[in-house]
Amino acid sequence: MRPTTKDLAQAAGVSLATVDRVLNERPGVRKNTVVRVNQAIEKIGFTRNLAAASLARGKNFRFLFLLPRRGDLFLQELIAQIYEANSAFAAEMIRVEVVPISDDDPYKIAQLLAAYEPDMVDGIAIMAAETPQTRDAKARLIERGIEAVSFISGPGTSDNVHFVGIDNRAAGATAGRLMGRFSSARTGKILVIAETMLARDSLERRLGFDAVINTDYPRLIVLPSLETYGDSDRAARIIGASFANHPDIVGVYVPSSESRLPLTHLANQMTNQKPVIVAHERTTYNEDGLRSDQIDALITQDTGHLVRSAIRILRAKCDRRHILASQERIRIEILLKENI
Repeated sequence: MRPTTKDLAQAAGVSLATVDRVLNERPGVRKNTVVRVNQAIEKIGFTRNLAAASLARGKNFRFLFLLPRRGDLFLQELIAQIYEANSAFAAEMIRVEVVPISDDDPYKIAQLLAAYEPDMVDGIAIMAAETPQTRDAKARLIERGIEAVSFISGPGTSDNVHFVGIDNRAAGATAGRLMGRFSSARTGKILVIAETMLARDSLERRLGFDAVINTDYPRLIVLPSLETYGDSDRAARIIGASFANHPDIVGVYVPSSESRLPLTHLANQMTNQKPVIVAHERTTYNEDGLRSDQIDALITQDTGHLVRSAIRILRAKCDRRHILASQERIRIEILLKENI
């Protein structure tokens, strides 16, 4: 049976009224009493009814997801999960919204973050390239009392800003291992094509990929990264030129979350011996690619878990509660044709 506030009061040796004041951060409680109650919480495994706590404080939480304005199927899946979370977290007095941003302009992102005040929003999940401008803007956001997390693309968790996403270097290393094994004894080059290598997730995935290929599969040579910038004509041009200049391409790695554009143009370049293709994220297009044998393997992360984790972490930071790392860890998943 889950411990109650009465059990907590007994364990801490205080009254129910004192427990209520500590849990709801009301004034009039000595510091040593607060410490004693928090120690009792840990000792008996007390967990709060967050909906009841919010009602008691009359507090509604507003969280924003700042997502790139430019995107494709993976972004659509994220947005769908965010709006679904509105219903799931309504009982906890949490409302979430999506704010589109131009992720290629760090100054505009910094200006947007600078405009938010604590009476407007309680927390923000930010999916954008890590630049000095966005990093400083996030730090100032927290100084003003607004919680922040880096969402999917960003540096690892720091003292102030939590990162929500997979270990991208490990994801890239996993892709490298799959590429090395699936290419069997073939010798040749690996084409790497991304939307942009300014995105930290793509950069770290490339580093992990290279580390495995260069160490364990010296028969494979990884070419310099190509960037499409989301431009279809450019993608067709640079992919075509790569296959013309390197007829010995035996594998293709797409580290970006959005992969439909390069994969569409890759289909026009297939030779007698299809290159091994490893990409990221579970979208309807990529699932179809697995089923048709265009794609050999996908490295994925659960979009619903990503969204729910960001919301739970922002809420915990607002409440000054401990974040349960094991619950919020986003795991790397491998999808093949056989386990879609």
